[in-house]
Amino acid sequence: MGNKVGIIGVGMTKFGEHWNKGLRELIVEAGLMAIQDADMTGEEIQAIYGGCMAPGLFVGQEHISALIADHIGFAGVPSTRIEAACASGGLALRQAYLAVRSGRLNVVVAGGVEKMSDVPANLATVALMGAGDEEWEGFYGVTFPGLYAIMARRHMHEFKTTREQLAMVAVKNHHNGTMNPSAQFQYEITVDKVLKSAPIADPLTLLDCSPITDGAAAVILAGEEKAKKIGKETGKEIIWIASSGQASDTIALHDRESLCKTKAAVLAGKEAYEQAGIKAGDIDFAEVHDCFTIAELMAVEGLGFCEFGEGGKITENGETAINGRIPVNTSGGLKAKGHPIGATGIAQAIEATLQLRGKAGGRQVKNPKYGLTHNVGGSGATCVVHIFTNE
Repeated sequence: MGNKVGIIGVGMTKFGEHWNKGLRELIVEAGLMAIQDADMTGEEIQAIYGGCMAPGLFVGQEHISALIADHIGFAGVPSTRIEAACASGGLALRQAYLAVRSGRLNVVVAGGVEKMSDVPANLATVALMGAGDEEWEGFYGVTFPGLYAIMARRHMHEFKTTREQLAMVAVKNHHNGTMNPSAQFQYEITVDKVLKSAPIADPLTLLDCSPITDGAAAVILAGEEKAKKIGKETGKEIIWIASSGQASDTIALHDRESLCKTKAAVLAGKEAYEQAGIKAGDIDFAEVHDCFTIAELMAVEGLGFCEFGEGGKITENGETAINGRIPVNTSGGLKAKGHPIGATGIAQAIEATLQLRGKAGGRQVKNPKYGLTHNVGGSGATCVVHIFTNE
């Protein structure tokens, strides 16, 4: 496969609780924004890949693939729904990337959407637990906060990670979210506020957890020749997908080799680094899957930004801040930007694109060359890693 793949357009809704917009409206809004950003009519789009985890449970709507094509005016265009729990968006991007990289298709859309606020919180919790092992975890009353609390406790035991270090992840990401107009939460918090927020699953409190979110995001990909032509015609910088890695692990937490190391992230990251011909130290910023504060620490460790067990330390030292050694979740992450399950992986790619274009506003990283996204399904059973570059 020798066809280079570029991102020529991006679009996303504001993330939050959209009481006056349904799934369809969110899809249309993000899709049209991406088409407009690409300065194209959309007539050249050859395929659509849409990430969506649980539309049947959240809004009673299945057959999302046809609905997406229909409502953005592309009836007739092949459209495929991708589901990999919380990694649905990242996997949709990967499938779109592979289709263009193969040379079979030239211009495709990768999108993601989830409308989560239409059901009570208890039903949303049930829907989300479908990303875990229903027979051996969900059936016995385990929730996702509970699973990540187990990981957090083990991490604290093995590596002496402190409760305050976990809270610092949330504080950092909320600070970054204040500079992202698309973020669900745009206000600062403190370590003390995190520690004193409502307990969810010890040691995690409410402010350690990503929220229930509605939203959609879309990117348009093109092969090298087409992307360069569009860039020349519009004067817009094209961002290239340097590599794509994917891996899996056991779906049940009790079958893992380690409770606080994410094997899928290690493997997917290794594949992505090798494809791109770079190392972890070459990455200038990363968007990682911080569904819970402990998840960010395990992500930066698994991706090689520090040794295992040092995630809390580098967070406390400010190394993951926007002006730090390896800025992490400049968008605000899932914690502050929000986490509409199917859209999250695409939103991460959009943040990478904005950063590499130099268009991220107050949260802009200085002169980035490589950005990485890390999108996780469930408690770590699926991981998709992409590397992006402006060269």
